[in-house]
Amino acid sequence: MKQIVLKVHPKDNVLVALRDLGKGEAILYNGEQYALLDKIPAKHKFFTQDMHAGDKVIMYGVLVGKMQMDVPAGGLMTTNNVKHAAEPYAYRPYHYVWQAPDVSKFKGRTFNGYHRSDGRVGTANYWLFMPTVFCENRNLDVIREALHNELGYAVTDKYKLKTHQLLELYKKGADISAANLEIKEANVHASRIFKNVDGIKFLNHQGGCGGTRQDAAILSKLLAAYADHPNVAGVTILSLGCQNLQTQNLLDDIKQRNPAFDKPLLVFEQQQSQSEEQLITEAIRKTFLGLIEINKLERQPATLDKLVIGVKCGGSDGFSGISANPAVGYCSDLLVALGGKVLLAEFPELCGAEQNLIDRTRNEAAAKKFIHLMSSYSEAADKVGSGFYMNPSPGNIKDGLITDAIKSTGAAKKGGTSPVEDVLDYTEPAVKPGLNLVCTPGNDVEATTGKAASGATLILFTTGLGTPTGNPVCPTIKIATNTALTKRMGDIIDINTGPIIDGDKTIEQMGEEILEYCIKAASGEVIPKAVQLNQDDFIPWKRGVSL
Repeated sequence: MKQIVLKVHPKDNVLVALRDLGKGEAILYNGEQYALLDKIPAKHKFFTQDMHAGDKVIMYGVLVGKMQMDVPAGGLMTTNNVKHAAEPYAYRPYHYVWQAPDVSKFKGRTFNGYHRSDGRVGTANYWLFMPTVFCENRNLDVIREALHNELGYAVTDKYKLKTHQLLELYKKGADISAANLEIKEANVHASRIFKNVDGIKFLNHQGGCGGTRQDAAILSKLLAAYADHPNVAGVTILSLGCQNLQTQNLLDDIKQRNPAFDKPLLVFEQQQSQSEEQLITEAIRKTFLGLIEINKLERQPATLDKLVIGVKCGGSDGFSGISANPAVGYCSDLLVALGGKVLLAEFPELCGAEQNLIDRTRNEAAAKKFIHLMSSYSEAADKVGSGFYMNPSPGNIKDGLITDAIKSTGAAKKGGTSPVEDVLDYTEPAVKPGLNLVCTPGNDVEATTGKAASGATLILFTTGLGTPTGNPVCPTIKIATNTALTKRMGDIIDINTGPIIDGDKTIEQMGEEILEYCIKAASGEVIPKAVQLNQDDFIPWKRGVSL
């Protein structure tokens, strides 16, 4: 008989419903019987003991909330009867002992990547366009349409064809309300001219001028990080000329980040050009020549320690912390044991997990850096009348994530159990093998943007509700927490960890499957759905309050 409820940690005083449970239903778990006082939707929790106002709510073995009223055993946890709470955290000398997983089946394995001159290995080979200011976004859009359509990188042709079909039916006076708009896949995808160029990417943004000088400085470091990214082979910069973020500032940041930077880099400044047409024509011409050069690069074998995987969750649900996130965490541990790098970010979604991460941090200075970044971030949110406790979205709450601490302790599972080797501020590069903490918001796109800036060459993105997003330079792999989501939104999901909930697979088995998928994706053998759909989302963080 399959399990219908789960206690995540022995210390917990709540059980998680793995399916919808009816009011009055008698639940037997580990020899104890519970009579349900309410209907308990799947993913939600009920109390295993009588709870009183002020009592601590424990899940994942830690404090995740405080009772606001008395609720008998078998009652549903809600936003009315429980409010966010988390234990304080501090640095303390602590000897953390890690039991690394068995990686024998992955020893000696390789992936086929693009080797860069500085020793890093990319999982893709992109040409990157970036504007120094939002004034150039329109020019980027014009260039994108020209290059994508002619060189075979456009994926929206099918919708143009469907619109054309509707137009023709309209002209004929036909009923279009139920018209068959299916088109053959062969008509959708043009052949790529440059077989070894995986994409031409564009970093449209709203910065570079206005705002503060600090905003421009942060944006410059972010763009420099993307130019230096191992998945990027060449760069075209478009500048207006008079903006806060001057081209020379960006070039200086690129050289500061990587003094040996040697990729093709083209710069075009509109206020020094003869006309818009001349600017765009030359940008296309010289970029085309650059594409010819980077197309000469070919994938070559690389050991798995060259992988840098960012881990992220978005559109999370009550299953995230017990299926997809722990499975990704096990994959993370496997990669760390193999000498690779893992990037765990989303600092507002580490609230409640801080002490565990501090105790796992090898270096005292890094631990104190984490404390400083977390506390200053939290204080900034409090000052504007917000706070980490406001992080869960309406969708999170509806699907069982009642407090930020519940969401966060489940989210932290993506980082596995390995020691924390380093703590990075926004845009700082990951240089140490092992688990790295990266300061970013929890916001899906701001977080993935920050992970790629720190060097992630693949991103594992877990979701329980379904999140259609990706990153311009870092292939993003979508992992569903449940089978129902995979069936409903299979066009954006790559991996289903629902079998963990169903009792058909273990966390460890799914973790190994995820790493196998990563090896194939890093080799270009499988293309994640977000890449196929050109979901190239990019949002710079201005270091303001963003949860």
